[in-house]
Amino acid sequence: MSLFQEFQPLALIATTPTGAKKLQLLSQYYTTTLWVPESLSNTEGAEVYTGSLKTHVANLWDMHRAFVFCLAVGAVVRLIAPLLQHKSCDPAVVVIDEAGRFVISLCSGHQGGADRLAQLIAHLTGATPVLTSATTHLGLPAVDLLGVPFGWRRGEGDWTGVSAAVARGEPVQVLQTAGSTLWRNHLSQGHCFGFEPTTESFTPKAKILISPNRPLAPTDINIPTVQWHPRVLWIGIGCERGTSRQLIESAIQQVCLKYQLSEDAIAGIATIDLKADEAGLVELCRDRHLPLQTFSADVLRAVFVPNPSPVVDAEVGTPSVAEAAAIQAAGGEMQPESLKVAKQIFRAEGQPGAVTVAIAQAKQEYIGRTGQLLLVGTGPGQLDQITPAARAAISRADAVVGYSLYIELIAPLLRPPQIVEALPITQERQRAQRAIDLALWGLTVAVVSSGDCGIYGMAGLVLEALQAKGWDGKTPQVQMFPGITALQAAAARVGTPLMHDFCAISLSDLLTPWAVIEKRLTAAATADFVTAIYNPRSQTRTQQLAIAQSIFLNHRNPKTPVAVVRSAYRQDEQITLTTLEKLLDVPIDMMTTVLIGNSSTRLYSDWMITPRGYSLSPAW
Repeated sequence: MSLFQEFQPLALIATTPTGAKKLQLLSQYYTTTLWVPESLSNTEGAEVYTGSLKTHVANLWDMHRAFVFCLAVGAVVRLIAPLLQHKSCDPAVVVIDEAGRFVISLCSGHQGGADRLAQLIAHLTGATPVLTSATTHLGLPAVDLLGVPFGWRRGEGDWTGVSAAVARGEPVQVLQTAGSTLWRNHLSQGHCFGFEPTTESFTPKAKILISPNRPLAPTDINIPTVQWHPRVLWIGIGCERGTSRQLIESAIQQVCLKYQLSEDAIAGIATIDLKADEAGLVELCRDRHLPLQTFSADVLRAVFVPNPSPVVDAEVGTPSVAEAAAIQAAGGEMQPESLKVAKQIFRAEGQPGAVTVAIAQAKQEYIGRTGQLLLVGTGPGQLDQITPAARAAISRADAVVGYSLYIELIAPLLRPPQIVEALPITQERQRAQRAIDLALWGLTVAVVSSGDCGIYGMAGLVLEALQAKGWDGKTPQVQMFPGITALQAAAARVGTPLMHDFCAISLSDLLTPWAVIEKRLTAAATADFVTAIYNPRSQTRTQQLAIAQSIFLNHRNPKTPVAVVRSAYRQDEQITLTTLEKLLDVPIDMMTTVLIGNSSTRLYSDWMITPRGYSLSPAW
């Protein structure tokens, strides 16, 4: 599963040996093609183009969603200028300088995703992303990207005018009647959006409408206005066998027009399972990329509807198909506002069959994507200790979930309009469940852990929770991004204590019985493992470390070297080298990792060394 699948197909283009080497690094992260001229035909893994680069780019243009050039910006501008049409359809274009210092979002920064692509490449290569859009500078979501994570459809409007108002910091009124409001939760301070009706103290210069309703007529618009359509409308369909696709589509169009609903707000079609193979329905859903949800007669019979039919009941075993299916698909509860349109029956001269249409509105929109869980280890805390792939995963995610301290540590990697949810340290299960819920909805969610996500991190809890839900191993998709774990970070700060066999033991008995922990401590001490102690002491758990020390003293020399490392690589880092017998004299808390040496470990000039066992010849 590629981190960059949203940009596929993607073309990499270089014309010099240095440029080709720079782009070869990206090839390992992409299923993509690196194009080089004939003079670089010996470049490993590259495809060779013949003739002019201008002609070659023109041939690739309509078949690719993104281009990454390692060329001069001016040269790229001249190459693509004749090909540009509109930001809504042009591919993303990113330029990397040959020194690899800058990654420039050149074209289609918002809708094409060049800004996101530039940020991802920068995280992978250590370069500086160059983004020139005003909303990026202001820390605000781009107006034309606002609803993309939630699967909203863009409606009509003056998108340029509203975007300009946001860029100028002018008041912009947001009138939202449907869809998620999560995008509002992390707007930068002093943002220009207003969510209340117009008042004397708030006179908007532009408007954003978020609604399932049809676009406003131009005569109703006196300031720049745009409209997003969350996909919240479920169309319930009942039809006679053989009803044409044309009649079904025409009926939906007529109902939407009559009730001033936008077809862009349609989430999908719902019906009884007997119609799962109805040719007209299947064809309509296929061509319009709509999901077709079907329910058994027993399920539909249990749904309360305002207009049951004994005739329908006798025919298919439930008194309602269209209304019941629409309500069930929208959430299964009949609320006063959920059924937007009661059933309507349509026939047309010259068209076979008949169709019944009802429309219900869901509380949560349909995103239309398979969600992903990115389980990310952020290392000891400093940004330069996070792997490039992990940095890219955090930047790419629609939502980031984690312990509040860890969220603060990665704050520079976050971007608008990401959903960022920080929960307290004791709410690991809640964090896992929240991340899963968001991913099942269709979002890409990064779950961050300090150290390595799979070592005393959130990854295990997330996978266990998925298993408990009967996860099929595919939906949502899961990808792991390892990080430098605490024992590695602590060891690196004091020398080479882990050069021979070692183990890790947590002293927290919140999830593991203390009797089991004692058994493991005894086994590690007896077997002469170098031992890393996690969670050594908390405010309420103070005796466990003393017990652990006592166990090791039964099997180790009291002078055994011990490293006590608190907050490795962070600003408040504290490092103490001591011995096993003096371990309890050192301040220790939950931010501390304790490394207990084995029988061969020694201290030398403020370094802790565990021999690997090599015999040193006189030549050494």
